[in-house]
Amino acid sequence: MALKLGITGRLLVWLSTFVLIFYGTILILFINIQQIVKITENIVSNNFEISSISKKMIENLLSMEENEKKYHLLKKDIYIQNFMAAQEEFTSNLNKILEITPSDSDASSEWREIDNSYRHYAFDPGKPGEDITIAEQWIPEKVINNWIDKISRTRTKNEERIEAATRELNRHGQKSARNGLVGLGLSGLIGLLGILFLSNSMVRPLKDLLKGIHSISKDQFNTPLRIRSQDEFGELARAFNEMATQLKEEEQMRSDFISMLSHEIRTPLTSIRESVNMLVEEVMGAINERQRKFLEIASMEIGRICNLLNHLMQVSRLESGSLQIQKRLIDTSSFVSGCIRHLSHVAEAKDISITVQIPPNVPNITGDPEHLQRVFLNLLDNAIKFSAQGSRIDVAVNLAKNRKDLIFSVTDSGPGIPKEEQVLIFNKYYQAKGTRDHVDGVGLGLNISNHIVKAHGGEIHVDSKVGKGSTFYFQLPATGGK
Repeated sequence: MALKLGITGRLLVWLSTFVLIFYGTILILFINIQQIVKITENIVSNNFEISSISKKMIENLLSMEENEKKYHLLKKDIYIQNFMAAQEEFTSNLNKILEITPSDSDASSEWREIDNSYRHYAFDPGKPGEDITIAEQWIPEKVINNWIDKISRTRTKNEERIEAATRELNRHGQKSARNGLVGLGLSGLIGLLGILFLSNSMVRPLKDLLKGIHSISKDQFNTPLRIRSQDEFGELARAFNEMATQLKEEEQMRSDFISMLSHEIRTPLTSIRESVNMLVEEVMGAINERQRKFLEIASMEIGRICNLLNHLMQVSRLESGSLQIQKRLIDTSSFVSGCIRHLSHVAEAKDISITVQIPPNVPNITGDPEHLQRVFLNLLDNAIKFSAQGSRIDVAVNLAKNRKDLIFSVTDSGPGIPKEEQVLIFNKYYQAKGTRDHVDGVGLGLNISNHIVKAHGGEIHVDSKVGKGSTFYFQLPATGGK
């Protein structure tokens, strides 16, 4: 069974690995430093002292030899005293070397050999009845020279050991520095990789979740989030998928219900509308002006309800993908001019002027004229609704930067749309907060327009600032020459 680690577990594993490597490096450095200290201590406390004492011993032997020759030549007791002092110091120095030299080292046997030879010739002038003037008590010059040679050779070997220890010290120093750098570099690399891994394992699911939330807000959630792990983010993605699926199912049920209800209501509503029209036309007999007025109001309200039902049914067909698009070549200039003529009387009623900017030789478009006209009329109608009395609306057609698409735009000088609502206005049934109480509609026009434009391979969006009006754009593929 695979081990499942949550976010906390991953953090602990990464932190433990980092700590182990870091403190392992510290431990290795400590061991190397201990070795360096040991080597340094051995050099300072033993080898250097042996080198210094052995030098003094050679001086003692030379002093003994010199005083012996002077005594034989001049016969003065002072030279005997100097000889004894040098001999005493030599004995003391030899004992010191024997004490500080490790018994298991090669140098120990060499110094003991010198000591054994020295003990054979050495005498204690303090013993009673011993005459220090007897010539036989002197150490032969040949023996002294032999000791000097042995001490010199041993001293040379000691210096060689000092040099070898120094090289070993240098090697340990370099090794410590190298291990420290490698350890610190590895710790840094593990830390960086751990941060990158943890960041990626956290940021990527969050990006997927954010993308899914945006797709739900735009009614475009079709693909479930990929569950990349079994940790808390995996649980979050699974819960989000369940929520999105439930929302989609409920939305489908609501859409089916509205479609069914619209269809069922439309038939009797049409009969009622025809009956009212027959009464207005006095087919059933004469009516007075008051009756006519109320019948015309009823007919107008029935017409509004029929338009609403048509919108609801059209949205249902768009969502089910059953909307039939009959594409054909459309003259761009004629298309824009025809749409403006349809609503010119509405603009004139509010004293709103409409300016049109279409470049010469603008390319044609290919699409369903009826559906594209619905899009343009919806944008233009909204611009007229939200524009103040006596204001102006700008309509423009421009070639996109890619030189392959045409961009249609409708600009008004209305109240504008807050930025946080701009991503929501193309959703079903959504109406801006400032328009819900005094503008007719149920928030389907822009949603229908969005579906139609996308069915033609285009895009629709808005650019708006509160208090400065709005510009709605929809972009469609151009088809070449006029």
